[in-house]
Amino acid sequence: MKEVFKYDIAIIGSGPAGLSAAIYAARGGLKPIVFERGVFGGQITVTQEVENYPGFHKTLTGSELMEEMRKHADKFGAEICEEEVKGIGMQGLCKIVETNKKIYHAKTLIIATGAHPRKLNVPGEDKFSGKGVSYCATCDGFFYKDKIVAVVGGGDSAVEEAMFLTRFAKKVYVIHRRDELRAVQIIQDRAFANPKIEFIWNSEIQEIFGRDFVESITIFNKSENKHRDIKVDGIFAYVGILPNNELIESRVALDEQGFALVDESMHTNIPGIYAAGDIVSKKLRQVITAASDGATAAWSAEKWITINQEDENTDLKTCELPK
Repeated sequence: MKEVFKYDIAIIGSGPAGLSAAIYAARGGLKPIVFERGVFGGQITVTQEVENYPGFHKTLTGSELMEEMRKHADKFGAEICEEEVKGIGMQGLCKIVETNKKIYHAKTLIIATGAHPRKLNVPGEDKFSGKGVSYCATCDGFFYKDKIVAVVGGGDSAVEEAMFLTRFAKKVYVIHRRDELRAVQIIQDRAFANPKIEFIWNSEIQEIFGRDFVESITIFNKSENKHRDIKVDGIFAYVGILPNNELIESRVALDEQGFALVDESMHTNIPGIYAAGDIVSKKLRQVITAASDGATAAWSAEKWITINQEDENTDLKTCELPK
């Protein structure tokens, strides 16, 4: 039988939400553990330049920012565990986390597994990720002042972000595989009226080219059966975002897109289980909102533990840490 390791809070995910939760939990006197199966720091680590996180006026890479957060978590004694979580469960109110190596019990659980953009899956996309290929105009739009960019997609997010990019870029192509947009009409009307936006219909990107950074793309027009090369400095893909919800999809209440539904305290529908960051159903997915979610989740989890430990009718004592 595997040895069981006990903690106050188990946090799955080491991105801004997970590390923020770890900092607040550890500083609050709790014993947290953070699990990370892959690249430490989460999705933000692929970003080459971060300029909008308060307190860091000098440009950092996403990896550098996350390393600072990790040092902050280490300072207060949060434990970082590089093991892959294979499954989660419950024994009464006690949360069970099973990794590829060990079994852990925790009084509360914070899901901070994040999300990932749906990719275009074309040659050059991975090569230029963070070097001209982006999935967040709010994050990277500033770097394309007076440049030419392309937005791929036809939904609300794609069209709204195309309009946002016109604040910086001198020209924005919107490339859509259909002959009409899926965005709501009022958003369409604003985009059609914007002189900086040019729509390219019935087309898909075939390949992305460049040396160190994106320089051009080849698109294919399905209705005309023709290829076309376009010079661009950046590409913003908005063909969907997918939640990393494999661990919770059969347990936690989700919205239609598969993101976790939470209340204002980041509590899911399961007692003692919280969600934070990009896995949560919300409007804005940024480093600062993820960090805020993590802080709220940890604070709420601490209050939940206190209430349930004081209640003699609960079985949270099965998760008590060794003296």
